[in-house]
Amino acid sequence: MTFMTRRVPVFLAAGLGFALMGLTAAGAATRTFYVAAEEVEWDYAPEGRELMMGMDFDDDQTVFVAPGPSRIGSTYHKVRYIEYTDDTFNEVKPREDASLGILGPVVRAEVGDTIAFVLRNMSTVPVTAHPHGVFYDKDSEGAPTNDGTSDADSKDDMIMPGETYTYHWGVPERAGPGPNDGSSVVWLYHSHVHSIQDTNSGLVGPMVITRKGMANPDATPKDVDREFFSFFSVLNENESLFLDDMIAKLDAAPDEDDADDFEESNLMHSINGYVYGNMPMPQMRVGEKVRWYVMTLGTEVDLHTPHWHGNTVLMNGHRKDVVELLPATTLVADMVPDAAGIWMYHCHVNDHIAAGMTGRYEVLAAQ
Repeated sequence: MTFMTRRVPVFLAAGLGFALMGLTAAGAATRTFYVAAEEVEWDYAPEGRELMMGMDFDDDQTVFVAPGPSRIGSTYHKVRYIEYTDDTFNEVKPREDASLGILGPVVRAEVGDTIAFVLRNMSTVPVTAHPHGVFYDKDSEGAPTNDGTSDADSKDDMIMPGETYTYHWGVPERAGPGPNDGSSVVWLYHSHVHSIQDTNSGLVGPMVITRKGMANPDATPKDVDREFFSFFSVLNENESLFLDDMIAKLDAAPDEDDADDFEESNLMHSINGYVYGNMPMPQMRVGEKVRWYVMTLGTEVDLHTPHWHGNTVLMNGHRKDVVELLPATTLVADMVPDAAGIWMYHCHVNDHIAAGMTGRYEVLAAQ
């Protein structure tokens, strides 16, 4: 697929000269991703049990997962970013890892590359793709705002159902690892038409940028054996784009007396869109270098403390087994596991544990 050269506004040209020179350096690539926004029925607890302890849900847990006459349960109508193999959008591309869950595809690039994000809207709602960290002109910001743009520079603001739009994102050095980072960093991308509703509805994904010279041909970092992604989020289904449609399908709409309980039941304390240990377990082996990309969005309740049982991580040179997340932050933590077994992996905020923000990971014996 051929893409037109991006136009750089005159008033930015001088300031961006050196950054753009990096994008045309020898060996730089244009990495193209074909992504559709599609509506799905998403089950936060597909196994129907509390898998952390291997038992049935208790009364407190059923608040979040059991359907009822005026309660939605564990399955919600959502919209996701789904990757395809080419611009025909006929064949879904296999996922890197089942534990990615609700997240969109992993967008990857090496410093100096350009990303072409081809977004086709197969949903019934307007969507965009707005990236964090990388370089973009106004026609690839993916966020409607009162910025004085119009015509071609504003087509990225809202991709309507049935439309296809290509975002072009540059990857200058300032988008990649800093002096104290490892060989790769992680950013988020998400829809930004109605940012709060869009992200709670499922339109969010990770983007990994690898240091120049440290990338494999597929842009994965050379010095890492395995990578895993964790999106800790209280996904608020009360803010979903589809809430009214879901309420309409209930046997009885919640009345005023049930309003608080109904709203509470729609706060899904999840890791990658799974609750109560239902996330497929990331697997690794003793002695491998494993890189964890940990992320969140959300609001004041999205203050998370991800904790790995059994093993420790290094983050910016500091040894930890608990890390800290604030809303809209990302971090990278490296692990070389030495303890085999199935281990808990969860947020250590008490209320979040009780509400289901728990998972597991498995360390196999060394080969």
